[in-house]
Amino acid sequence: MSDYGQLPVTEWNESHVKSWLTSIGIKEVYAEKLYEEEVTGPVLKVLDEPFLKRIGMKGAQIYLLMSERKQLGESNTRPDSTQVVHDKVNMSNSKKTKTGGENTKHKQPGLLTEERKGVAEETKCTQFNVIPVSLQHGASIQQQSGKKNISTFSKTESITNTDNPGESLRWTKCRAFNSNDINFKYVKNTVLPPETGVLNLITPCHEYKSFTTAASLDRTRLQAKFACEVMKFASACMNIRTNGTIHFGVKDTVEKKDWQHGQIVGIPVTDRDMYVDALDYIERCFEPYVQEVARLCIHPPVFIEVINKDSQEQHFVVEVDIEPISSTVKDKIFQVRLPKFNEESNKVNIEKQPVIFQRVGANSVPVKNDGLVAFIQNLQDRDARREKAELPNNEHLIDDPQNLGRILSVLLTNGKSYMNDSLWYILVTNKCTEEDLKSINFLMHMNIFCVFDFDEDSNVSGLYSKYKECHATSSHFLQNYSNDSKMSTTEFQKHLCLFVKKSWIFCNGRSDFLGNEKPCDENTWIRTKKRYLKKAVSFICEELLPRGSFLVLFLLLSPVEKPIVDTFHEFYSEMNGMDFIMCLAESRENYEKWTSLAQASCSTEILEQRSIVGMKLSHVDATVQSMLPSTTHCRNLPVSTKGLCALSALEEEKMYSLEILCADQCDDIRLDRLDKEEIKEIDETFYRGKKVSWKNFWLADKRLCGELVEREACKEVLKLLNDFLSGNRFKFSVAKLKVFHHPGSGGSTIARQVLWKQRKDLRCAVIKGTYPIATVCQHAIDFRHYDEKDFRTSLPVLLLMEDYDEEYLDELYYSLSEAMGSNKRHPSRPSFILLCCKRSNAPDKLCIASPQDTVAVTHRLTEQEKNLFRTKLENFENQPEFKLEYILTFVLMSNEFDTTYVREFVEHLLKDIDSSSRETSLMRYVALLNFYVHNSYISLSHCEVFLGLVAYQERSIREYDFISHLSEQARLIFIELRETTTYISSIQIIHHLVAKEILKQLSGNQSQSEIATALLQEKALLNHRFGREQFIKFIRDLFIRRDKKSRGDNVDSLFSPFIEHVCSTENPEKAIGVLKYAYECLGKDAFFAQQLARLHYVYDKYEDAKYWAEIAKSHLPNYSFILDTEGQVYRRWFSFMVDNRKDEDTPEDIMQMIEIALKAMKCFRGAQQAARSEQDSMNNSGYFGEVEVGCRLLKLLSSLEVFPKNARGEYPELVQYLLTDYVPDDIQKSWGKLHSRLKGLHKNIYNALDWISEDLSYFQTDKNQKDDEDGREEQVNNPRAWLKRQCKVYAKFFSSDELIEENGAGSKTQFIKNMNIYKHGGGNVTTILSLLSDSNSKKPVQNLEKIISFYAEDPQKDNLEDTEVINYIVCHITLACLSPGSSIILDLQILRELSKRFFKRKRPFPASAHFLLTLLYWPDGRLDKDSNPDKDDILKSAIHTLKNLHDIKIKNVAPRKKRIYTHFFLGTGYGLRKIVPKTNIDKLMSGSLDERRKMWHNGDVWKTGKVHEVLKRVDGWTEDGKVFAMGHAGQIPIVPLHFDSVPPGNENVTFYLGFSFLGLVAYHIQIKT
Repeated sequence: MSDYGQLPVTEWNESHVKSWLTSIGIKEVYAEKLYEEEVTGPVLKVLDEPFLKRIGMKGAQIYLLMSERKQLGESNTRPDSTQVVHDKVNMSNSKKTKTGGENTKHKQPGLLTEERKGVAEETKCTQFNVIPVSLQHGASIQQQSGKKNISTFSKTESITNTDNPGESLRWTKCRAFNSNDINFKYVKNTVLPPETGVLNLITPCHEYKSFTTAASLDRTRLQAKFACEVMKFASACMNIRTNGTIHFGVKDTVEKKDWQHGQIVGIPVTDRDMYVDALDYIERCFEPYVQEVARLCIHPPVFIEVINKDSQEQHFVVEVDIEPISSTVKDKIFQVRLPKFNEESNKVNIEKQPVIFQRVGANSVPVKNDGLVAFIQNLQDRDARREKAELPNNEHLIDDPQNLGRILSVLLTNGKSYMNDSLWYILVTNKCTEEDLKSINFLMHMNIFCVFDFDEDSNVSGLYSKYKECHATSSHFLQNYSNDSKMSTTEFQKHLCLFVKKSWIFCNGRSDFLGNEKPCDENTWIRTKKRYLKKAVSFICEELLPRGSFLVLFLLLSPVEKPIVDTFHEFYSEMNGMDFIMCLAESRENYEKWTSLAQASCSTEILEQRSIVGMKLSHVDATVQSMLPSTTHCRNLPVSTKGLCALSALEEEKMYSLEILCADQCDDIRLDRLDKEEIKEIDETFYRGKKVSWKNFWLADKRLCGELVEREACKEVLKLLNDFLSGNRFKFSVAKLKVFHHPGSGGSTIARQVLWKQRKDLRCAVIKGTYPIATVCQHAIDFRHYDEKDFRTSLPVLLLMEDYDEEYLDELYYSLSEAMGSNKRHPSRPSFILLCCKRSNAPDKLCIASPQDTVAVTHRLTEQEKNLFRTKLENFENQPEFKLEYILTFVLMSNEFDTTYVREFVEHLLKDIDSSSRETSLMRYVALLNFYVHNSYISLSHCEVFLGLVAYQERSIREYDFISHLSEQARLIFIELRETTTYISSIQIIHHLVAKEILKQLSGNQSQSEIATALLQEKALLNHRFGREQFIKFIRDLFIRRDKKSRGDNVDSLFSPFIEHVCSTENPEKAIGVLKYAYECLGKDAFFAQQLARLHYVYDKYEDAKYWAEIAKSHLPNYSFILDTEGQVYRRWFSFMVDNRKDEDTPEDIMQMIEIALKAMKCFRGAQQAARSEQDSMNNSGYFGEVEVGCRLLKLLSSLEVFPKNARGEYPELVQYLLTDYVPDDIQKSWGKLHSRLKGLHKNIYNALDWISEDLSYFQTDKNQKDDEDGREEQVNNPRAWLKRQCKVYAKFFSSDELIEENGAGSKTQFIKNMNIYKHGGGNVTTILSLLSDSNSKKPVQNLEKIISFYAEDPQKDNLEDTEVINYIVCHITLACLSPGSSIILDLQILRELSKRFFKRKRPFPASAHFLLTLLYWPDGRLDKDSNPDKDDILKSAIHTLKNLHDIKIKNVAPRKKRIYTHFFLGTGYGLRKIVPKTNIDKLMSGSLDERRKMWHNGDVWKTGKVHEVLKRVDGWTEDGKVFAMGHAGQIPIVPLHFDSVPPGNENVTFYLGFSFLGLVAYHIQIKT
């Protein structure tokens, strides 16, 4: 066997030794003798001269062997000699199996790594050992320090069973000799080192016996068999004077071939006394004069538990140690008569002839008669060697102290020189003592993700009690991680507050918890809690944190119990090994208990490599704190007294929705931790396009890198900000300062630059993500008030919002305003300034619309900016080894992102690129997403999977390896991002314009729809678990997210930009095809089906549209927007058929049209019903859709011959058909299924119009009030004008003077009369009030007088419906506003009498009825001179009811969608003349509609002098932020529309009074002087 040279000596078997002996010139006869003596590598190392002489070897041959062995030993101490080759193990196993039939036991070669304990290790059972830790990827410490690599057990953890090649077995170590450690355990099916012969007499030799059959025998047979093997082995060891251990329950070479030699199986032990008592055979087997000595040398049996994770049955390995101490055995020969059980006599017989046994190789064999004399003569020599071996100078040397500090640093940081936030830590720990609490400060500074705590008293006196003093935490139990409600990963993560607070998991209950979660014993824990542990570990490892981003630290502070070891097993399994698991234990005893149980998953050698044992906790504490990248002093905030206050980590973490910028931000960074290369990388990465960090500004301020270019827009923002702060611009508690920027123009950098410059004068923070408004609001207020004495003088807070949603911004604005409305604000400056930074394709346009609070940042550079950019570029070029590619985004920005420059740049970049490679496909996919989906990215983990790279273990190496696998082109266009919460890395293209050009140039012959289809076929990307939800969201946005101007886009698109591109540049069929494929690939999403329905009906494919609408509805049957889409399918279908109607259309064609229209209306009613139950949206499209289809259907019916028009232009036949039981003969049968539905048409349309009217009465819309020629857009932009027009259309088809004359009085006749009112605009409150804004001054008055004339002269005698009374009163109030001198206007008192029914009758009334009560019953200077509590009751009841109805109406929608609309103000007159419509105030202001709205919003309207002449100020008072005024006899609550305008404390005030559907509202509140 010539392969011995590739193995360490300790792995050589007999054949290897024989080959080596032959190669050095030893004669064949001696080589053969040593082979027969089973001289293996380990035996070769300890061969002595007497032994060689005894086998007949001559002096010269002995000298040659000894000399060559010495050289061999020296070469084997070199690091490169210890490389382990796995397949050699299998080869040596094969040899052992081959020679097993000779009834000779051969040693299985062991595995060798660097010896770290020298001679001391020779006393241990195993001839191999390992260094205590492995560095990254199993690399040794020598590797890290520049030396050659030394293999460790991380690479040789298992061996292969030659008989069962699929089965992998792991090595393990023997119990230490003469040790009875109760914590020591074996693991079933692990393999002990091979049996050994005599070594140095102190190192025990080993012999294995499976004993599996004998263990099941009865007591007598078992004891005889056990005693026979022990006595034989003991005799051999004592005669040779060597220590030894015989193991029962371990397979030896004579066993079946499906077992490994040395494989641990264990035996059942029902009664330990049977084995102990079996040693009583000593007195029967040994000669009387040595029996006492034998008793001393043969130790009692040791029972070592065998762990078997697959079975609860308990097995043991039974071991007997033999220790022939020289003073005891000197001059003694141990002859033994072995016990044998005789089956015939059924009793134990003792052999008559005593036998002297000796150890020869790995066997116990009798001394032959011809050698007996020599054996006895050598007795004194053996005694002498034993005495020598026991001498003190041969005792094991004390180990040199290890460099545990270095090892700790390597393990904790994965090889970095210091700790940073790139790695999460999961802590697993047990009971912490009071003394330990003094030394765990290092944990306070580690980036801990969660803690698995097995100390039930942790909250009272343990680790948690101290940790929560320093950090914000959320406490959980294991079952909290089980996610039984099946939330998505993102939802569940938010539910548990992960990444926000430190999650503290009490794994075995809490002693102080008042609920049912109490501590339990080990067995109960395994039965009740272990399954929850598995779920928790699985959730963390499989869905939250990718491998390599976290390290699990087992901190063993007290004796170990099984549950904490079960936690190790779970993490070991989920993480596929120990590479990111480590253990810290000050107590060796605790550690050994842990390893004895943990070895069921992992060998003790590997565990030792990843463990720090024996290092004092206080030393660990100091060592870890020395590894921190920054000093640990407190961060500071500015205060109103121009000083500073300390911000503790705990208080900062409580405000987790804010990224707080401190006055001394980054000053705690230790400059000795930053080298020039790292500073250069930080600088260049920013100029390549990465988001600016506070460290960039800090380095620039410290002049450690070049200055950051400051664009002129930054100065503009600072100027506007100073105006706000000086009180020149804003009087409210919350101000908004907006920065709109072209993508990639530096808007975000400018916003952060402003914060950086203001950090010492204001309190500055960035709002993170999309936390709930209430959370952000509370954190912002806490931040403002933190450590301030007087809240009113607290410094303003500058809050940066990036890429915000308008609704989110508005709701935050209102929430902050409301919260600061009492006595918490400064009277002359804002408390909060929202710096809103948002991308836009038209920033200039937005800035022009609102120049007083908006700054635009474009790609265009001023001449001064061009000079700054040019100078900066020259500075870069002067640096050695600089390439422009390092700062591509900066170069592109310097060229103002000129399209020609971008195109040429990309052409040059992609020259000679392999278009078929996986990497190029990745570039296409990223470009597709980055161009169409704003802020999209692909996680590094996804990229590795896609490119087929291994998920590299250590983070820095992982990133390096990923980048190193990319081509030069990919490295230049990709930039790495890092999520600020989870720290998960991802990539995107440096700029979206570059992405656009890459997509265009890489497409080649492949269309974009084909690229998208190919992306959907990449299952590795779609199914990869880490970051999957975000990746799928980007894919969904690609297909279904529409452009909105409100989000900064150029247009409001009907479909996603990608789908619209495919439709326009390819064809609609391609768009439909890729959407269908996306529907199938992405889990048959209802919204994809909805988009398919919309796409089909836009291209007049109505049958297909109907199919997809039904599919969408089947997924979400109660979602109003999907039901509305189904209605729109039928509406568009109906319109298409009517628009394409021909004279030759058959009655069946007409019936089909009517059927489709009725289906549309039914779908819209379903959408209405669903919308009413939805709390997070106000979807009114179902009402608009039903009215539009209904009116179009009326028009179709009126065009049919069966319903002719009369001379007056009326449709009496149609009206009679729709309102009565009358049916024309021509359609009696053919329309049989339609009659009942058509006869309900008038009521359905009427109800929808009435709902729309009341809805529009509540809220101020953001709609353009100007007329719009496009009817579809007008429905969106001007709902009041739309309502007015549709009411006229509706009334037109139900008005008939002819029928009134024919039928006289009757319910249907009354309905027709009401339609005449409808026709003139008096059908509902909204259309009546819309007459106030009519530009024609005469026509509205004529209409109102006409409307009033339709009612009876004495309406109190006429039995009017509630709605008719409401409309009648509103008509009089409106007429009084337009024409106060009109003779038909009723007096205020009469209108009050008419309205009393709304108070007296105890039934529900519309909100408009209660609105009228507030108008009519507000105290009048002439009518209400005397106190009248009854009138106050009416007023208070109306206000209370309005508030309740308003709360129901608004649901949980954003404030910008529910801004209350004030219809009237209290004027200076009396009676109805005191009611002033808002439209009259608007006419007193100049400017466009948007400008007038801003004047209302910021209070400038009250600076208009004419307004003060028209309106009357009301006296009132404030109490604790609430406003009141005097009514008829008592106080009346008034709602302040701007809460921050309410003065602090209790004050007498005056204000303008408004009337709205919310109740009475106060404007321009001033303290009364």
